[in-house]
Amino acid sequence: MPAQLGPVVTKMPNYPFNALILAAGLGTRLRPHTCYVPKPLFAVAGRPILDIIICRLIDAGAGRIAVNLHHLPEQITEFIKSQNYPVPVIVRYEPQLLGTGGAIGNFADVLGRGPFVVINSDILTDISIPALVQQHRSHKPAATLVMHDCPAFNKVAVSPDKDIINFDPGPGEKERLMAFTGLQVIDPAIYDYIEPGKPVSSIDVFSAMIADGHKIKAMEVRGHYWNDLGTPESFRKGVIDTLAPEIFKQHLGQKTTFDKIQCQPLAGDGSDRKWLRLISGDKSIIVADHGVQTQNEVTEFDSFVSIGNHLFAKGASVPEIYDHDKFSGLAFAADLGDTLLQAALSKTADADIIFTYYTQIIKSLIFMHNLGKEGFDPAWAYQGPVYDRQMILEKEGLYFINAFLVNYLEMKNIDKDGLVFEFSAMADVTAACGHYGFMHRDLQSRNIMVTDKGFFFIDFQAGRIGPIQYDLASLI
Repeated sequence: MPAQLGPVVTKMPNYPFNALILAAGLGTRLRPHTCYVPKPLFAVAGRPILDIIICRLIDAGAGRIAVNLHHLPEQITEFIKSQNYPVPVIVRYEPQLLGTGGAIGNFADVLGRGPFVVINSDILTDISIPALVQQHRSHKPAATLVMHDCPAFNKVAVSPDKDIINFDPGPGEKERLMAFTGLQVIDPAIYDYIEPGKPVSSIDVFSAMIADGHKIKAMEVRGHYWNDLGTPESFRKGVIDTLAPEIFKQHLGQKTTFDKIQCQPLAGDGSDRKWLRLISGDKSIIVADHGVQTQNEVTEFDSFVSIGNHLFAKGASVPEIYDHDKFSGLAFAADLGDTLLQAALSKTADADIIFTYYTQIIKSLIFMHNLGKEGFDPAWAYQGPVYDRQMILEKEGLYFINAFLVNYLEMKNIDKDGLVFEFSAMADVTAACGHYGFMHRDLQSRNIMVTDKGFFFIDFQAGRIGPIQYDLASLI
């Protein structure tokens, strides 16, 4: 874990332990993305969360690590085989989900006769595993569960002596309620409460053990980092928390930590992307959230990053992209403020000001058209390598019919064949007479930012080589 995510205890235990990572979940809250990639392989800053957890367990002293599997097991198995970890990592497929308790029983031969660590596979945290193991060894309860105060998840009753009293307290519960972090150490006594091969929840098992007089202890932690990555929002937060502090430091000279960064949602632009502003002190960064990327083909995210970096390197008036994270679909870019050309023009009727604005913008546009063409890789374009006749028909003509005539004007009995004939003629003229360069393809007044340093073009991800007259017509 990056140091900025909280304190890291590096003291190692003087005894080995084995561990189980619970990785058989279906990831329903992250669908449809988990239909293609299992949740444990969701990558945070380029590393699957499963790899992060395995490495933390190894660093903490784990001698053997078990991983239970159910959903898309082949992907996880192949990933583990490819890593060549220095300790055995044993996987077992569960044809029928056994629950958290059943999974523990299914690995009794691997986990052994000493205390073992169990951790959920979707938890991003810097909680000290060695400190947890040491505390458990010192107090010798049947289990030690790491608990914290997290109001959204506070559902477990804990006594002042840190005994877990109830996992399902009623409205009249007088004991303090805390949240389970998904990290725990368990004694082999739990095996007596698990019927081999039968599904059971570890919470039900713990409840039965408490009823029989076993002690289940809480280890309370504070000042740590913890995030359940089980939803798109929490996964995005985990990536931002990991990457943003270093981006602020490297690109803006602002030393900060994840808990000192404010995140403000911004108005959308009509696409599926979400926009965020990260603020630390007097510095800020814009985040373009394209959503989780599980596709193999070039996506809008890929085009945004590749084309943006290319144009910026050529000196075009576009925001610098500081960093990006492929799997999460997050791109971190320079903050150009909030003033769109559309808004700036609506505040003035002065023809001279308007003429000056457009003159400067067109000069910058010509610069981008010419230099943007140099070294442009057609493979960066996510809707086809070039703006050709077929694209004109599909993405312009048919889009006009469906989006404007049918959906907006609600016109009936449209002569589509006749319109397609006209569009075909227009496409032929455009292809024959166009002057080709880098084409932005969505150059309208809401995609131009007005700043004290001039005008900047945004939303360039649809760019490609094509007739540059298109951009000028869009602008005017």
